[in-house]
Amino acid sequence: MMLIGEVARRAGLQTSAIRYYERIGLLPAPDRRSGRRHYTEDALFRLRVICFARSSGFTLREIHSLFSGKPYSTRLRRLARDKVVELDGVIERAQLMQSLLASALHCRCLTLEDCGRRLRLADERDRCERD
Repeated sequence: MMLIGEVARRAGLQTSAIRYYERIGLLPAPDRRSGRRHYTEDALFRLRVICFARSSGFTLREIHSLFSGKPYSTRLRRLARDKVVELDGVIERAQLMQSLLASALHCRCLTLEDCGRRLRLADERDRCERD
């Protein structure tokens, strides 16, 4: 059993975040002894999933939906499918930005406008090659 300070330290969170997750139902209320919260290792596992989901772009509301549904429920599957589509878009935008930055590293344009013209021409060429 761990006190809230140890759980916070091991999870890399503030104690206030842990109390908030309890309040909104993401983390079950722990046993209390003399008014102090006592957590099991399961709380750390659940917090790891919450932190991973947050860093993957899930909102707290979405995470709550994931945790409150039965595994493999229709709602859970729909939420997962929607998030996969959203993450695919994020990945595509990140790859485009990475490409833009890589091009900018080798750019010899004198102004930002010149760069924009070259990018527009390159984009038009790419579209023609795809069609």
